[in-house]
Amino acid sequence: MTGISRRPRRRMAILTGAVATLSMMLAGCGGVLSNNGDGGGSSSGPIVLGMVVPLSGSSAASGPPMQDGAQLAVNEINAKGGVLGRKLKLDVQDGACDAKTAVAAANKLVSQGAVASVGGYCSSATLPTLPVFNKAGVTMVIPGANSDDLVNQHLPNVFLINGTGSQQSAAAVKFMDKLGVKRVATMDDNTSYSVDIAKKVAEDLGADSSGPTIVHHESVTAGENDYTANVTAVVKSDPDFVYWTGYYQEGGLIVRQLRQAGYKGPIMVADGSVDPKFVSIAGESFANGVYATMTETVETLPNAQKWVQDFKNTFHTAPGPYSAQSYDAVRVAAEGIKMAKSTDGAKISKALEQINGFQIFSGPLKFTQDHTLAKGGFQILEVKNGQFALKDRLLG
Repeated sequence: MTGISRRPRRRMAILTGAVATLSMMLAGCGGVLSNNGDGGGSSSGPIVLGMVVPLSGSSAASGPPMQDGAQLAVNEINAKGGVLGRKLKLDVQDGACDAKTAVAAANKLVSQGAVASVGGYCSSATLPTLPVFNKAGVTMVIPGANSDDLVNQHLPNVFLINGTGSQQSAAAVKFMDKLGVKRVATMDDNTSYSVDIAKKVAEDLGADSSGPTIVHHESVTAGENDYTANVTAVVKSDPDFVYWTGYYQEGGLIVRQLRQAGYKGPIMVADGSVDPKFVSIAGESFANGVYATMTETVETLPNAQKWVQDFKNTFHTAPGPYSAQSYDAVRVAAEGIKMAKSTDGAKISKALEQINGFQIFSGPLKFTQDHTLAKGGFQILEVKNGQFALKDRLLG
């Protein structure tokens, strides 16, 4: 995808039952601090928007492009007078794509007066922050994380402005049908996001007996440097299409090993692998021709050139794939505060439920009853000459 730099690694941490239990205990037993920090819940001073993104660990590159996108929106809104006569302040905390770290970051944001959260990239790290922000009455506008698990709890304060795993899987299945494939192998990395997409694909394919069928499913352990055994099992199942639903680091290695093992059919990756590093890990010769399911980005939107230039002029680098969603998360949160005429979280969330037609990069915004986008906006990309480029628009 031309112009993309510093592309992050998405949602890498694995959410275990023990960590989920820990986060609930923190939320219900005094782990959540009151929302009474400087500026946030008060009637004067800056309105604090919190953002949990990975700034350390193996996913450390994922935070800065999202932080920059959010800050650009804050700058623009403040230049026009702010919201309710007050300036916005972005408070960014490191979530490290790790559940425990993210919970600690969420608690810190609450203690520092955040009235809304505009972060969330790794689903497995974002999930345990839900009870923290919910108990504190902090509205969440999530720009990147998109596991269906985030909305299955039906919390009133949680809103997604990225397409869900269900919407991504629907786009993948439509493309499989379009190619006329029959035998599909899926591979995930055991994270919430990755497993969610793989399961939805299996469900969607199973609902149509005349279409493609799953002949093999393989789960791998993230962080390893050799997936020969997993790749061998996939190749032995004789698929004519392979869909990897995990992240770019493992994805690049798996694609390279699939090709080296003699698999010659189409390969597709999910949005967590849409990264220039995927190409470098796989090797350009192996990566070329790989398809990807991906939400719309500024590189594929014809009317986004000015925004891209503004971003480059401000931060002296090109935006990442989720810079635009982070920019929109701030704008949506600010619009909710404006509509509510209040920084009270419950009122902001109610206002967002009523939003209809507010323009964001993916189009006029309207939330479903589940607080997801009415249209996921997923499209198909293809690696050409070592870069992700548009192949097929808006399949899901």
